[in-house]
Parts: sequence; structure tokens; C-alpha cells
Amino acid sequence: MPRRDRTKPALSSPSTLDEMQARYGARYRWLLLLSVMTGTMASIMSSTIVNVAIPDMSQHFTLGQERAQWVTSGFMVAMTVSMLTTPWLLARYGYRRTYVGTMLLLLAGGIVGGFANSFALVLGARVAEGLAAGVVQPIPAIIIMRAFAPHEQGRASGIFGMGVVLAPAIGPSLGGVLVDLFGWRSIFFMVIPFCLASLWMAYRYVPVTSPGGVAPNRKGATLDWRGLLLGGAGTLCLLNGMVALHGGSALQAALLLGGAALALVLFLAWQRRMAATGREPLMNLALFGYRTFAMGSIVAFIYGTALFGSTYLLPVYMQLGLGLSASYVGTILLPAGFVLAVTIALVGRLADRHPTWLLVSIGLALLALSFALMLTVTLTSAIWVLVLWAILGRIGLGFILPSLNLGSLRALDHSLISQGSSAINFVRMLGGAIGVSLCGIVLEWRLAAHGDSLTQAATSPARLAAFNESFMMLAALCVLALFAAWRLRPHARHDVSSLPPEGAGSALGRPGGDPRPPAAKD
Repeated sequence: MPRRDRTKPALSSPSTLDEMQARYGARYRWLLLLSVMTGTMASIMSSTIVNVAIPDMSQHFTLGQERAQWVTSGFMVAMTVSMLTTPWLLARYGYRRTYVGTMLLLLAGGIVGGFANSFALVLGARVAEGLAAGVVQPIPAIIIMRAFAPHEQGRASGIFGMGVVLAPAIGPSLGGVLVDLFGWRSIFFMVIPFCLASLWMAYRYVPVTSPGGVAPNRKGATLDWRGLLLGGAGTLCLLNGMVALHGGSALQAALLLGGAALALVLFLAWQRRMAATGREPLMNLALFGYRTFAMGSIVAFIYGTALFGSTYLLPVYMQLGLGLSASYVGTILLPAGFVLAVTIALVGRLADRHPTWLLVSIGLALLALSFALMLTVTLTSAIWVLVLWAILGRIGLGFILPSLNLGSLRALDHSLISQGSSAINFVRMLGGAIGVSLCGIVLEWRLAAHGDSLTQAATSPARLAAFNESFMMLAALCVLALFAAWRLRPHARHDVSSLPPEGAGSALGRPGGDPRPPAAKD
């Protein structure tokens, strides 16, 4: 057997962008995308799958509905706020350390939650999972905008979106089986295989560098803790205020929503002051100097409201409005989930050749149409009609998902892409948090107006009318978002969608460019 020449140094594992590009060649960017997609799927699955375990968990810990709901609310608050820290973490620790840290936190949350013997530990595990999910979710969009040429960004977004959408589509069905067989603890353990796979891929394919291909700066700007606390306090007040508006006292709701508004004003004032004094703000308000990003943020907020609101409203409508069983509802919605995944993959390719504002507008129009067509469903309608309208709505979502981020982020200077991805994800999740409570509030209001309530056993035409009016509210929101979507069209002289990626030829680009918005450059 030939001996290795000990005078030659052993080949070390590649860790920088250039080393990985040299080893894996042109396929490297796809391997990198697959690596972060695996972790993102785990984080999204952890956000949705736990809902099927709440009844079993409530019985185990003898919880009331209000305390049990914190399993979901705690996750949502932690995820929404932590999204704003992603740019700072990437600049300070680089892609690999940030990504590995989030996967370890998600893994720890799954293990602790699965073995927890008290509700406090379960809640702590959910908050840890939410923090990890919030940090990791903006990363794929940053990588797509930096690692892929403009003519490949849509395809990459489509493939990524297809994988991410399949997780919540399949997760609850699989979770229901696991809860029936092994109990609620098995839900927490589901993320462990995904986390282990993503950690292996991270050390193999994710670079140690920061966005722009530069080395992480551990002595850089400190985290904007005041901004983070204001953002967290505002989000917490907003979520609890909407819940109080839904089922609490009017005074409590007014105080909480007033606190949320005050926190928002203070947050914006502090971010402006941070930027004026040359420090790194948590959210760079210069982003909103780009018209396409500002309009994209409005669309993202309204889209999040309609998406999360309909996700809540549709199953309730089918069970309490049409009298269908829970298992039947899952069967009806599952084909729509698969159609959504396929649509995202196909529309991703279209986004490389067609204006993203047009694709977003088509998606919003189809989504609005699907909500409006719910008015044609009656207690005697065939099930295939309901399936068809649900599929139409998911096709609309498929047009929006891969196109909205691209249309909003393409006009930004490369130095603002990390901030932009975090900000638009934050805005979308904030809209989603409002959407669920908004649908509940409107539904209760219309039920009272029609002299019905969900506590009554039998369904009725009056109850169906209340649901129909709630769907019309969602359709109106989508039409409102259409006006902002039309403003996503870039000015001809500022359209950078046809330009090569920053530092083309390097996996994640190089720093450079004028960070000022188009208005400032003019």
C-alpha cells in the first residue's frame, strides 16, 4: 500500500468563498441554496406543526386556552423580532457561524421541548425555536440575490419556495399521525433530523465569510439593543392588543394597541437617530427611499395579513360553516398545498424572463378572485367546487411568493440587501400576526350582525353569510395590495435587474456600490 508523503501538508476543508468555488465549481451556488433551504424548512415546520399538538399538550399540563395559545404566540413574537438581527449577525459572525448557531438553537429547542416536564420549559423551548426561525429565514433571499445572476434568481427562488412550502403542507398531516401514535412530545423531535442534516451541510457548503465576501468583523458595531427592545415591546403589545380586541376588554385592547403605536414611533425615531450619528441601526430607513422596496413592503404587509388570515379562516369555515370533519378538511387542503409547490417552481422560471411586478399583480388578482368566489359555495354545493377555489387561491400565492422578494430587493444597492431581506420578512410576519386576529374580529362582528355564533351546534345560511363577508374583506385587502404592486415597476434608469450580480464570478459577490437610494443619487 503506498504511503502518503508526510512532507506535504494535508488538504484542509474549504471554508472561504473562493476555496469553495474552486472545489465545487458552478454547482456550488445550488449546493449552498440547498444547505440553507434544509434549515429553513426545519424552522418553518416547527412554526406550523406544533398547532396539532396543542390540545394534547393542554390536557397533559392542564392548561386553559389562553395559556396554551402562548405556545404559538411566544414563537411568533420571538421569530418576528429576531428577523431584524440577521444583518448584524451575518456581518459580525459570517454566514456559517450564524447559520450553525441558529440550527443548534433550533435543535436544542426541539430536544428540550420534547423532554420537558413543565409548561415553562415547553414555552422556553418554543421561544428558542422562534428566535432561530426568525434569524434563519432572511438568509436564503440574501444568498439568492448575491450568489445567483439575475437570469437565475427567479429559478432559484422557485426551487427554494417549492421546498419551503411543502414543509407546512405535509407537516401538519404527518404531525397529526405522530401525535396519535406517540403523543405531543414527538412533534418537537421532528425537527431533529432536519437540523442534523443542515449542520452537516453547513460545515461542508456554507462559507465563513460575511455578505460581500468579506471576513466577519467581530469588532464591528454593537447590536442596537434599544431598537430591538422597542421592536419587541411593540410587537408584543400589538399581538396581545389584537387578541384583546378579539376576545378581551375594550380598555385593555386600547392600552395595548396604544402602547404598540408609541413603541413604533419611538422605534422609527431611534433608528433615524442611529443613522444620523453614523451608527448601525437595526432597520436602515434608507431602504424606504427606494420606491420599489417601499411598495414591496406595503404588498408584503397586506399579503401577510391575507395569507395568515385565510390560513386561519379556511379550516374554521369548512368545519363550522360547512359542517365538514377535521380529517375531511385536511384532505381538501392537501392538494392545494401540492399545487402551490408546483406553481412556485414554475413561476420562479417566469420571474427570470418577465417583470416581477406583473407576476405579483396576477397572483394578487387570483387570490382576490378565489376569496370572492367563496360566496358561490352553499351548504348544498359539491365538494369539488370548494377544492377548485382553494386551488385557485394557492395558484395566486404561487405567483406572489417567488416574485415579491425579487421585485423588492433587485433595485437595492448590494450593501443594503441583507437589511432589505430582514425588513421585508419582518413586515410580512407583522402583517400575518395581525391577519389572524383581524379575521377573528371581523367574523365575530358579522356573526353577531346576523344573529349567529360559533357556539351553536348547527350551521346555517346566516353563519355562511358571515363567513362570506369575512372572505370579501380578504378580497378587498388583496385588491388594495394590487395598487402597491403596480408601483413595483422600476424606473428605466434605475432598473438594475439586467445588471450582473455584484462581483460576478464570485459565489456571493464583493462589496461596493453607492448605498444611497435613487432619490439621493439624483
